[in-house]
Amino acid sequence: MRFGFFIIVLVLMQLFTFGLGRSLQWLLAPYIGKRGRRWLMGLAYFITNSLIVGLLLQVDHVIFRITAFWMVLLLFVMYAALATFVLYLLLRKFMAQPPLSRSLRLFAPLFLVCLTALSVYNAYTPVVRHQSITINKKLDRPLRIGLASDTHLGLLVGAKELDKLAAVMQQEKVDLILLPGDLMDDDTKVYVAKNMQPHLAKLKAPLGVYATLGNHDLFGHQNEIRAELEKAGIRVLVNEAIEKHGLLLVGRNDDLDKSRPSTEQLLQGQNTNLPVLLLDHRPSEINLHARLPVDIQVSGHVHNGQVAPANLIVQTINRLAYGYEAIGKGHYFVTSGYGFWGIPMRLGSQAEVWIIDVKGQIERPFEKQ
Repeated sequence: MRFGFFIIVLVLMQLFTFGLGRSLQWLLAPYIGKRGRRWLMGLAYFITNSLIVGLLLQVDHVIFRITAFWMVLLLFVMYAALATFVLYLLLRKFMAQPPLSRSLRLFAPLFLVCLTALSVYNAYTPVVRHQSITINKKLDRPLRIGLASDTHLGLLVGAKELDKLAAVMQQEKVDLILLPGDLMDDDTKVYVAKNMQPHLAKLKAPLGVYATLGNHDLFGHQNEIRAELEKAGIRVLVNEAIEKHGLLLVGRNDDLDKSRPSTEQLLQGQNTNLPVLLLDHRPSEINLHARLPVDIQVSGHVHNGQVAPANLIVQTINRLAYGYEAIGKGHYFVTSGYGFWGIPMRLGSQAEVWIIDVKGQIERPFEKQ
């Protein structure tokens, strides 16, 4: 499966690199000759395949980010080329060829720059989404939940973004904060070096802050990550269920933890007459959980694809890849995440926080005959 995926990505990168070379040849045609065009194509392929080799040899973690950026750049060049071609088809009957060519050579790089700027804006400018639900169980009073997943704290997401997140939660006056995984970007090195703990500790709510560990929290540094989270006042639920404030809070490690119990096992012997809130990083078992007494599940992981058209791919893989859906008696939320994976670029998705207003079952008063 992974090998097949790698081959597909490899082939696409070669095709997109050809597209980049051809685009550069067209863009610079008035200024370079045949030899220069060959050099441009060769340079494009040299960069692409050098990055692929560096990635396979695991030369440095920085190579991964550079390769990811290069892949997105290749994709954006294809988008720019497509937009330029469409514009050419629309204008060719109304403009003479020389001024049209000059205009398109100006439009193409500007479109690419705007697309890149928009993707960075989407990565660093979170939106707040609201959803109201009614569960089929009693609540002493309405509950407001703040949901933020995939913060990926590290080199590119840090104190400033944490302060912004805490301000959102405070402004929305949430009762409870849920953080379902990928809190750190693989380890705690940058988090500690940049002293992010005081900023993470600003995340506060009357009923507490709860987290579970995602795949990026389980790459061999889970003990340090859990310790740092708990120092900041966050209760990490590691394959466990606890009763708090009239709620049953259940948290599972990501499925990289091969020893994790099933949700059904975690619920055995628990008081499931209470509202059950499940933190499960990946939304891969929603169909299974819909048959269990789970009232609310919060997940992340897939980032809504992060960069289109990957959003279309994750939609084919997951029952619910993004957003909210009521399934059976349960309510399921999959957020695109507050941070991002690899590089600060989002297209077709945006950094976000969910505010979930929960009401309990309303009992009709006894009516005298």
